[in-house]
Amino acid sequence: MILKSINGKRLVLKIGDITEEDTEGIVNAANSSLMGGGGVDGAIHRKGGPVILEECKKIRETVYKDGLPPGKAVATSGGNLKAKYVIHTVGPICRSEKMTERNKEVLKEAYKNSLLTASELGIRSISFPSISTGAYGCSVEEASKIALETVIDFLKRDNVLEEVRFVLFTKDTYEIYKKSLNEILKNED
Repeated sequence: MILKSINGKRLVLKIGDITEEDTEGIVNAANSSLMGGGGVDGAIHRKGGPVILEECKKIRETVYKDGLPPGKAVATSGGNLKAKYVIHTVGPICRSEKMTERNKEVLKEAYKNSLLTASELGIRSISFPSISTGAYGCSVEEASKIALETVIDFLKRDNVLEEVRFVLFTKDTYEIYKKSLNEILKNED
């Protein structure tokens, strides 16, 4: 586990299962249907129980009838999870080695809008997965830099969040995030 202080707030990198996190909020790398799916999305829906799905259905009926657009974020309760809230966001679909400029922008928006939603809800601690690097096929190297830079920039300006965790499912992904974080912090010195 790595812990860094950014503007008096904690930035944590760890290997783990995001559905087990005890932060006030967790972020779901959702698909635009909000009806559950594979990977992180499926795991959160299974462990969180039917309450999350029912709230997602209401969001689809009222706010996002055509589905949650990539880069946007919405919140539901955490259901049976330890987290009080789940913030659902849709990242870009890459399916290639390099991310396009549009994909990079959508990924940045997914992190930024998740952080804004958390701050608006008064959430003090939140856990993120590595959005879009599983089934959506984005490069972990590129996505980790975008994710970390967006979070670090947000923590420098926000007064609500006290801790942001990146809960990474594999050691390989963790090592890539660790390397990216070290590069980002070295460049800031």
